[in-house]
Amino acid sequence: MRKVIISLAPVKSGTPVHAAALAEDVCKSVQAGAGMCHLHCRRPDGGLTADITYMAECFDKILQKTDVVAQVSTGGVSELTIEERCRPLEYGKAESASLNGGSTNLGEALYVNTFEDIRYCARAAFEKRILPEIEVFDIGMLHNVEYVAGEQSFAEPRLFNLVFGHRGGMQPTIEALTAFRSFVPGDALWGVTHFGRDNWTFLAAAIAMGAAVVRVGFEDSAYLHDGGEAQYNYQIVEKTAALVRAMGLETATPFETREILNLKGW
Repeated sequence: MRKVIISLAPVKSGTPVHAAALAEDVCKSVQAGAGMCHLHCRRPDGGLTADITYMAECFDKILQKTDVVAQVSTGGVSELTIEERCRPLEYGKAESASLNGGSTNLGEALYVNTFEDIRYCARAAFEKRILPEIEVFDIGMLHNVEYVAGEQSFAEPRLFNLVFGHRGGMQPTIEALTAFRSFVPGDALWGVTHFGRDNWTFLAAAIAMGAAVVRVGFEDSAYLHDGGEAQYNYQIVEKTAALVRAMGLETATPFETREILNLKGW
């Protein structure tokens, strides 16, 4: 039976991060069906930082409770250099990391990811045997990554996260999903993020079209049902897992997530 990886991005940008409470929420989310957890490198007040100390503390507390796959972020709009953005790759239990596929307008901000930034991040991840999850906000970014992968060593399998919903990027319509999906290389894995999600139909369509990963969590949206938002991330994971199972599929455990993505473990 086909397994779908639920990736949890549990921290909304700019909000305080409480390590113990976060660990409890992530643990319950894994019990509900999540296989991977995506964290940015933040201070306790929620601000992005190049200092991985608190991110490592958060992941350590999480991994004391559950064996979820730790995915670190190298992104987020900030004044950090690409070298600083890639510091989370130094976290010894990181198995995956985001790699941004190009520059875009992200809301009112300009999100800069040059070719040299892509090269640097891809090279650093390859050297540490960390699998990049390639964040792509438009179709051209798929070509950016293929271009870089033709120049230098690049971790496999190729995993693309098709991001929808940000102002300045692809919008969450079936037409856009169909077009975007058609440009993903045939030998690659792909998943979706629906930023600002206010329904469940878009994720359902992506799963039906073959998405290996669906990302949910407070970083992208707290939407649970009409007129209601989740109080905890695990409630969103529960509903996502119910959607997956209603389609006759199963959610991937952390162990199965590692098998699907050929991760090294720690």
